[in-house]
Amino acid sequence: MSQITLTINGESHTLDVPPDMPLLWALRDKLNLTGTKYSCGKGLCGTCTVLMNGNAMRSCTFPASGAVGMEITTIEGLDSEAQHPVQRAWQEVDVPQCGYCQGGQIMTTVSLLSRVENPDDEQIDAALNGNLCRCGTYKRIRKAVKLAAEYTSADKKGGSQ
Repeated sequence: MSQITLTINGESHTLDVPPDMPLLWALRDKLNLTGTKYSCGKGLCGTCTVLMNGNAMRSCTFPASGAVGMEITTIEGLDSEAQHPVQRAWQEVDVPQCGYCQGGQIMTTVSLLSRVENPDDEQIDAALNGNLCRCGTYKRIRKAVKLAAEYTSADKKGGSQ
């Protein structure tokens, strides 16, 4: 076991974890942040995606010890009232069916919209490539990404939807 300090959702947390413990298990088992889901365990499905310094990262294969000094944001850290532009768009479009993959889809979208203000279909598909949805809600996801881009743009201009 080793003691590490991580900054998660704006708060500092000191944890005793094995040096090779994946960030996913530190989040879920040590901090009870269960919005980040486990699915494949190999970084292939996107369900475990979190933001690390604003970039989408798969937490199931990334060691918690490697995240020291980074700003980590989980789905719980976006907005406790679910009013982040991406969360609002997901609700309006009614994206989820089972919802299991949606945390990863949302976090990847937040990362995309931080880099690309108004992504086209190709950019959306490229960014979300590898984020698997068992229910096949890809068309609704793409629609929600575009709506989230509109909300983000409006929020930057001082108006909200």
